[in-house]
Amino acid sequence: MSDDAAKSGRLRELRDFLRSRRARITPAEAGLPDGGARRRTPGLRREEVAVLAGVGVSWYQWLEQGRDISVSPQVLDSVARVLRLSNAERRHLYALAGLNPPAPEPAADHQGVEGLRRLIDTWMPFPAHIMDRYYNCVMYNEAAGWVLGMRPETTQNCVVDYFTDPTYRSRARNWEQNARRVVAQFRASCADRPDDEGFQAVVGQLKAASPEFTELWERRDIQDAGLIRKELDHPLVGELCVEATALKVPARPDLTIVLHTPLNEANTAAKLEWLASPEGRRGAMYPVAG
Repeated sequence: MSDDAAKSGRLRELRDFLRSRRARITPAEAGLPDGGARRRTPGLRREEVAVLAGVGVSWYQWLEQGRDISVSPQVLDSVARVLRLSNAERRHLYALAGLNPPAPEPAADHQGVEGLRRLIDTWMPFPAHIMDRYYNCVMYNEAAGWVLGMRPETTQNCVVDYFTDPTYRSRARNWEQNARRVVAQFRASCADRPDDEGFQAVVGQLKAASPEFTELWERRDIQDAGLIRKELDHPLVGELCVEATALKVPARPDLTIVLHTPLNEANTAAKLEWLASPEGRRGAMYPVAG
């Protein structure tokens, strides 16, 4: 498909999308009189959307007609507000108008979080946890406590605990190799929000607590989040080899799920299943890092 054909199709979709969104908003919902039986438009009129959004009537008509006109994020946000677009719809509007969509926003309700809790609990007997954009641990399943040493008395920040938790350090066989990756991935997250005080606070805490972190931080390495191999030395079952996978959640872009999958080494899957058994639970008298 040629660029012109693709652009023409995008503008047609923009036209149909705006018409459909406008039709679903009643005058009463927009704070306008409904006009009674004389009103033939199922939703808002074009000129009403323009006035409520603070844009020119002709400009909005051209936009909804799918004409190739200049648009700005500020104007699209005004239109999105009047049409009561969801975050996903607002991003779709940006894309149809030819602009880079804004960053996703977290869902307003807690339903998604409960769904994530069910997800990591279903991942048992393998470790799984969820962290926010600052690497603070939001929740973890039981296996993460037994295997990775996640417990209430730590800082509950995954990157801080990586460098400061002695249990973690004593159990992770490939700690030094992974430390470079952890810092590079954390710096990549910080780079997306250079003025965010939350990231600055975590970096300040780590610099004060760990010369090793400071040395790695000053290297300025950058790496996208992805797969990390973890080799652990568990006091009950010995060697464990797992692969940590970081996954983003579209409905909660502020959260990252980290799932640990057993590798086909050291009989890891069977050992993790045993740790989740009644016998294994009785034997786990102290946390193990990972």
